[in-house]
Amino acid sequence: MQTEYELESVVEDLFDQLKKENVILAEIRFAPLLHCEKGLTAENVVDIVANRVRECSEKFGIEAGIILCTLRDFNESQSLETVKLVQKYFSNRFVIGIDLAADEAGFPIDEHLKAFQYAIDNNIPRTAHAGEAKGAESIRETIEYFNPLRIGHGVRCIEEPKLIYELIKNNIHLEICPSCNVQTDVFKIYQDHPVDYLYNRGVSVSINTDARTLVNISLTEEYQKLINTFNWGLEELKQCNLNAIEHSFLNNIDKKKLSAQIEKSYKI
Repeated sequence: MQTEYELESVVEDLFDQLKKENVILAEIRFAPLLHCEKGLTAENVVDIVANRVRECSEKFGIEAGIILCTLRDFNESQSLETVKLVQKYFSNRFVIGIDLAADEAGFPIDEHLKAFQYAIDNNIPRTAHAGEAKGAESIRETIEYFNPLRIGHGVRCIEEPKLIYELIKNNIHLEICPSCNVQTDVFKIYQDHPVDYLYNRGVSVSINTDARTLVNISLTEEYQKLINTFNWGLEELKQCNLNAIEHSFLNNIDKKKLSAQIEKSYKI
Protein backbone atom coordinates (compact mmCIF):
# COMPACT_ATOMS: atom_id res chain seq x y z
CA MET A 1 0.00 0.00 0.00
CA GLN A 2 2.58 2.51 -1.20
CA THR A 3 0.88 4.15 -4.18
CA GLU A 4 -2.29 6.16 -4.69
CA TYR A 5 -3.88 3.32 -6.64
CA GLU A 6 -3.05 0.76 -3.96
CA LEU A 7 -4.38 2.92 -1.12
CA GLU A 8 -7.59 3.73 -2.98
CA SER A 9 -8.11 0.06 -3.87
CA VAL A 10 -7.73 -1.05 -0.26
CA VAL A 11 -10.23 1.55 0.96
CA GLU A 12 -12.75 0.51 -1.71
CA ASP A 13 -12.33 -3.17 -0.84
CA LEU A 14 -12.81 -2.48 2.86
CA PHE A 15 -16.05 -0.60 2.27
CA ASP A 16 -17.27 -3.39 0.03
CA GLN A 17 -16.71 -5.84 2.91
CA LEU A 18 -18.41 -3.54 5.41
CA LYS A 19 -21.45 -3.08 3.18
CA LYS A 20 -21.89 -6.84 2.85
CA GLU A 21 -22.06 -7.03 6.65
CA ASN A 22 -24.60 -4.21 7.01
CA VAL A 23 -22.14 -2.03 8.93
CA ILE A 24 -23.45 1.53 9.37
CA LEU A 25 -20.47 3.10 11.16
CA ALA A 26 -16.75 2.41 10.76
CA GLU A 27 -13.81 4.18 12.36
CA ILE A 28 -10.84 3.03 10.32
CA ARG A 29 -7.37 3.25 11.79
CA PHE A 30 -4.02 3.12 10.05
CA ALA A 31 -0.52 4.58 10.40
CA PRO A 32 0.15 6.99 7.50
CA LEU A 33 3.92 7.01 8.12
CA LEU A 34 4.06 3.36 7.01
CA HIS A 35 2.95 4.24 3.48
CA CYS A 36 5.79 6.53 2.41
CA GLU A 37 8.28 4.02 0.97
CA LYS A 38 7.71 4.88 -2.72
CA GLY A 39 7.64 8.65 -2.70
CA LEU A 40 4.34 9.58 -1.08
CA THR A 41 4.51 12.00 1.83
CA ALA A 42 2.44 11.43 4.95
CA GLU A 43 0.24 14.33 3.85
CA ASN A 44 -0.24 12.69 0.44
CA VAL A 45 -1.28 9.47 2.15
CA VAL A 46 -3.86 11.14 4.40
CA ASP A 47 -5.24 13.15 1.47
CA ILE A 48 -5.63 10.02 -0.67
CA VAL A 49 -7.25 7.93 2.05
CA ALA A 50 -9.51 10.70 3.35
CA ASN A 51 -10.78 11.52 -0.15
CA ARG A 52 -11.46 7.88 -0.91
CA VAL A 53 -13.18 7.33 2.43
CA ARG A 54 -15.40 10.34 1.70
CA GLU A 55 -16.32 8.95 -1.73
CA CYS A 56 -16.94 5.43 -0.40
CA SER A 57 -18.91 6.69 2.59
CA GLU A 58 -21.33 8.37 0.18
CA LYS A 59 -21.32 5.49 -2.31
CA PHE A 60 -21.98 2.73 0.24
CA GLY A 61 -24.06 4.73 2.72
CA ILE A 62 -21.73 4.05 5.63
CA GLU A 63 -20.79 6.70 8.19
CA ALA A 64 -17.01 6.62 8.46
CA GLY A 65 -14.02 8.28 10.05
CA ILE A 66 -10.25 7.84 10.03
CA ILE A 67 -8.14 7.46 13.16
CA LEU A 68 -4.43 8.03 12.53
CA CYS A 69 -2.14 5.66 14.41
CA THR A 70 1.22 6.24 15.92
CA LEU A 71 3.01 2.99 16.72
CA ARG A 72 4.78 1.83 19.86
CA ASP A 73 8.07 1.43 17.99
CA PHE A 74 7.90 4.97 16.57
CA ASN A 75 10.14 7.60 18.13
CA GLU A 76 8.91 10.82 19.72
CA SER A 77 9.33 12.81 16.52
CA GLN A 78 7.27 10.34 14.49
CA SER A 79 4.57 10.29 17.13
CA LEU A 80 4.37 14.07 17.18
CA GLU A 81 4.28 14.14 13.38
CA THR A 82 1.30 11.79 13.44
CA VAL A 83 -0.72 13.77 15.96
CA LYS A 84 -0.01 17.01 14.09
CA LEU A 85 -1.34 15.33 10.96
CA VAL A 86 -4.55 14.65 12.85
CA GLN A 87 -4.73 18.30 13.87
CA LYS A 88 -4.03 19.48 10.32
CA TYR A 89 -6.80 17.38 8.80
CA PHE A 90 -9.24 17.55 11.70
CA SER A 91 -11.41 20.12 9.94
CA ASN A 92 -11.87 17.45 7.27
CA ARG A 93 -14.48 15.50 9.22
CA PHE A 94 -13.11 12.17 8.03
CA VAL A 95 -9.96 12.49 10.19
CA ILE A 96 -11.33 12.15 13.68
CA GLY A 97 -8.69 11.09 16.21
CA ILE A 98 -5.36 9.61 17.28
CA ASP A 99 -4.47 6.06 18.36
CA LEU A 100 -1.41 4.32 19.79
CA ALA A 101 -1.04 0.78 18.45
CA ALA A 102 1.41 -2.14 18.04
CA ASP A 103 3.67 -3.94 20.51
CA GLU A 104 2.85 -2.67 23.99
CA ALA A 105 4.94 -5.40 25.64
CA GLY A 106 8.08 -4.47 23.72
CA PHE A 107 7.86 -0.68 23.81
CA PRO A 108 6.89 1.63 26.72
CA ILE A 109 4.75 4.74 26.29
CA ASP A 110 7.65 7.16 26.92
CA GLU A 111 8.13 8.15 23.26
CA HIS A 112 4.44 9.03 22.97
CA LEU A 113 3.84 11.15 26.05
CA LYS A 114 4.39 14.47 24.24
CA ALA A 115 2.19 13.47 21.32
CA PHE A 116 -0.73 12.55 23.52
CA GLN A 117 -0.28 15.60 25.71
CA TYR A 118 -0.44 17.60 22.47
CA ALA A 119 -3.67 15.78 21.63
CA ILE A 120 -5.11 16.54 25.06
CA ASP A 121 -4.11 20.21 24.82
CA ASN A 122 -5.75 20.50 21.39
CA ASN A 123 -8.92 18.52 22.22
CA ILE A 124 -8.10 15.73 19.75
CA PRO A 125 -10.11 12.55 20.51
CA ARG A 126 -7.90 9.71 21.76
CA THR A 127 -7.89 5.95 21.94
CA ALA A 128 -4.97 3.60 22.58
CA HIS A 129 -4.22 -0.10 22.57
CA ALA A 130 -3.53 -1.40 26.06
CA GLY A 131 -4.17 -4.43 28.23
CA GLU A 132 -3.56 -7.11 25.62
CA ALA A 133 0.15 -7.97 25.45
CA LYS A 134 0.67 -6.35 28.87
CA GLY A 135 -1.46 -6.49 31.98
CA ALA A 136 -3.53 -4.09 34.04
CA GLU A 137 -0.60 -1.72 34.55
CA SER A 138 -0.65 -0.95 30.82
CA ILE A 139 -4.30 0.11 31.08
CA ARG A 140 -3.62 2.23 34.14
CA GLU A 141 -0.79 4.18 32.56
CA THR A 142 -2.84 4.69 29.41
CA ILE A 143 -5.69 6.19 31.43
CA GLU A 144 -3.33 8.34 33.51
CA TYR A 145 -1.26 9.82 30.69
CA PHE A 146 -3.55 9.70 27.65
CA ASN A 147 -7.01 10.33 29.15
CA PRO A 148 -8.70 8.25 26.41
CA LEU A 149 -12.39 7.91 25.68
CA ARG A 150 -11.75 4.33 24.60
CA ILE A 151 -9.13 1.62 24.97
CA GLY A 152 -8.29 -0.94 22.31
CA HIS A 153 -8.61 -4.41 23.88
CA GLY A 154 -8.25 -3.64 27.61
CA VAL A 155 -9.25 -7.22 28.42
CA ARG A 156 -6.53 -7.77 31.02
CA CYS A 157 -8.36 -5.41 33.33
CA ILE A 158 -9.74 -8.66 34.78
CA GLU A 159 -6.37 -9.07 36.54
CA GLU A 160 -7.30 -6.16 38.83
CA PRO A 161 -10.95 -6.01 39.96
CA LYS A 162 -10.61 -2.41 41.18
CA LEU A 163 -9.66 -1.39 37.64
CA ILE A 164 -12.90 -2.81 36.28
CA TYR A 165 -14.79 -0.60 38.71
CA GLU A 166 -12.80 2.44 37.56
CA LEU A 167 -13.55 1.72 33.90
CA ILE A 168 -17.26 1.60 34.72
CA LYS A 169 -17.14 4.70 36.94
CA ASN A 170 -15.29 6.77 34.32
CA ASN A 171 -17.29 5.36 31.38
CA ILE A 172 -14.16 4.25 29.52
CA HIS A 173 -15.12 2.01 26.62
CA LEU A 174 -13.26 -1.19 25.63
CA GLU A 175 -12.90 -2.05 21.94
CA ILE A 176 -12.86 -5.82 22.34
CA CYS A 177 -11.62 -8.25 19.67
CA PRO A 178 -12.15 -11.79 21.03
CA SER A 179 -10.79 -13.86 18.12
CA CYS A 180 -7.69 -11.69 17.89
CA ASN A 181 -7.04 -12.12 21.62
CA VAL A 182 -7.20 -15.89 21.21
CA GLN A 183 -4.98 -15.79 18.14
CA THR A 184 -2.35 -13.77 20.01
CA ASP A 185 -2.50 -16.23 22.94
CA VAL A 186 -3.87 -13.80 25.49
CA PHE A 187 -6.46 -16.50 26.13
CA LYS A 188 -6.05 -20.15 25.19
CA ILE A 189 -9.55 -20.78 23.88
CA TYR A 190 -12.55 -18.63 23.00
CA GLN A 191 -14.47 -19.89 26.04
CA ASP A 192 -11.80 -18.35 28.29
CA HIS A 193 -12.33 -14.85 26.91
CA PRO A 194 -13.75 -12.38 29.49
CA VAL A 195 -15.99 -10.43 27.09
CA ASP A 196 -19.15 -11.98 28.53
CA TYR A 197 -17.98 -11.35 32.10
CA LEU A 198 -17.10 -7.73 31.39
CA TYR A 199 -20.38 -7.12 29.58
CA ASN A 200 -22.38 -8.52 32.48
CA ARG A 201 -20.38 -6.50 35.01
CA GLY A 202 -21.48 -3.33 33.23
CA VAL A 203 -18.31 -2.36 31.39
CA SER A 204 -19.02 -0.53 28.13
CA VAL A 205 -17.75 -2.89 25.41
CA SER A 206 -18.10 -3.25 21.67
CA ILE A 207 -17.20 -6.13 19.38
CA ASN A 208 -14.54 -5.59 16.73
CA THR A 209 -12.51 -7.64 14.28
CA ASP A 210 -9.18 -5.87 14.81
CA ALA A 211 -7.17 -6.42 11.60
CA ARG A 212 -9.71 -8.30 9.49
CA THR A 213 -7.17 -9.87 7.12
CA LEU A 214 -4.62 -10.87 9.77
CA VAL A 215 -7.20 -12.37 12.13
CA ASN A 216 -9.12 -13.72 9.12
CA ILE A 217 -12.55 -13.03 10.55
CA SER A 218 -15.56 -10.92 9.66
CA LEU A 219 -17.75 -9.11 12.16
CA THR A 220 -20.61 -11.46 11.30
CA GLU A 221 -18.43 -14.47 12.15
CA GLU A 222 -17.37 -12.83 15.41
CA TYR A 223 -21.00 -12.26 16.37
CA GLN A 224 -21.79 -15.89 15.60
CA LYS A 225 -18.98 -17.04 17.88
CA LEU A 226 -20.43 -14.98 20.73
CA ILE A 227 -23.86 -16.48 20.11
CA ASN A 228 -22.49 -20.02 20.06
CA THR A 229 -20.04 -19.65 22.96
CA PHE A 230 -21.78 -17.34 25.43
CA ASN A 231 -25.40 -17.73 24.32
CA TRP A 232 -25.60 -14.07 23.34
CA GLY A 233 -28.71 -12.87 21.58
CA LEU A 234 -29.99 -9.73 19.91
CA GLU A 235 -30.08 -7.76 23.16
CA GLU A 236 -26.36 -8.18 23.85
CA LEU A 237 -25.37 -7.46 20.25
CA LYS A 238 -27.62 -4.41 20.10
CA GLN A 239 -26.21 -3.01 23.34
CA CYS A 240 -22.64 -3.45 22.10
CA ASN A 241 -23.52 -1.52 18.95
CA LEU A 242 -25.14 1.25 21.00
CA ASN A 243 -22.04 1.36 23.21
CA ALA A 244 -19.86 1.71 20.13
CA ILE A 245 -21.93 4.60 18.79
CA GLU A 246 -22.00 6.35 22.18
CA HIS A 247 -18.20 6.20 22.43
CA SER A 248 -17.52 6.93 18.78
CA PHE A 249 -15.90 10.20 17.73
CA LEU A 250 -19.09 11.31 15.98
CA ASN A 251 -20.99 14.46 16.89
CA ASN A 252 -24.08 14.05 19.07
CA ILE A 253 -26.54 14.58 16.20
CA ASP A 254 -25.05 11.72 14.17
CA LYS A 255 -24.85 9.54 17.28
CA LYS A 256 -28.58 9.97 17.90
CA LYS A 257 -29.37 9.23 14.25
CA LEU A 258 -27.34 6.01 14.17
CA SER A 259 -28.57 4.88 17.59
CA ALA A 260 -32.15 5.25 16.39
CA GLN A 261 -31.27 3.21 13.31
CA ILE A 262 -29.83 0.43 15.49
CA GLU A 263 -32.88 0.43 17.78
CA LYS A 264 -35.20 0.14 14.79
CA SER A 265 -33.14 -2.57 13.09
CA TYR A 266 -32.97 -4.78 16.20
CA LYS A 267 -36.69 -4.80 16.87
CA ILE A 268 -38.02 -8.36 16.72
